[in-house]
Amino acid sequence: MILRDITMVYPDGDSTLTALDGVSLEVPSGEVAAITGESGSGKSTLLSIAAGLLSPTSGEVWVAGQRIDQLDDNGRARARLDHVGVIFQQPNLISSLGVRDQLLITDHMRGLKPRPERADELLALVGLEGMGARKMSKLSGGQRQRVNVARALMADPAVLVADEPTSALDSQLSQEITELLVRVTKELGTATVVVTHDMAVAAAADSSYHVADGKLFSKAKQDLG
Repeated sequence: MILRDITMVYPDGDSTLTALDGVSLEVPSGEVAAITGESGSGKSTLLSIAAGLLSPTSGEVWVAGQRIDQLDDNGRARARLDHVGVIFQQPNLISSLGVRDQLLITDHMRGLKPRPERADELLALVGLEGMGARKMSKLSGGQRQRVNVARALMADPAVLVADEPTSALDSQLSQEITELLVRVTKELGTATVVVTHDMAVAAAADSSYHVADGKLFSKAKQDLG
């Protein structure tokens, strides 16, 4: 995944607000990049652009060898479905569906025949083997976030983006989910970008960055505590 010279400008009354100013980031396959920053610093905007949810004012966004910033809304939506997995801060799971069906709905959205075998493989990968038929009401918060991770992997994405994936969890569960994200990134070869306030998550990443005033700064491991 490559972001090249990304600028994002929003209208702000009679003037404009620059959320990102010439930001570049490259995340190789099989590596995790963590992005920290204060609220309003631009990190969530950066994550949305990396996921194809927003198109930048200028700059290039490359996902799976395709420049997606040049695509129209439909084209970006297709690229996102096929190549990007999104892990939300809250699992956003559908309470009326069982665990396996949470993953199979992704196939439906992509216009594919449901793949229950693939869903079960991914549930095993995230530590939920044999739990495909379980109701969501029977899952703990940590298990729900594991379902969220598995769902994001159903399209075999080239890019995995996670928005504060541990913020609603206690320290033990946060560590477990962090270790899970690192492991699946290595095993499946995704380029993973995690926005986080948790320095433990940033320390576990292969590279760490900090966003301030729309600029992106690399952080050394020793700076993460």
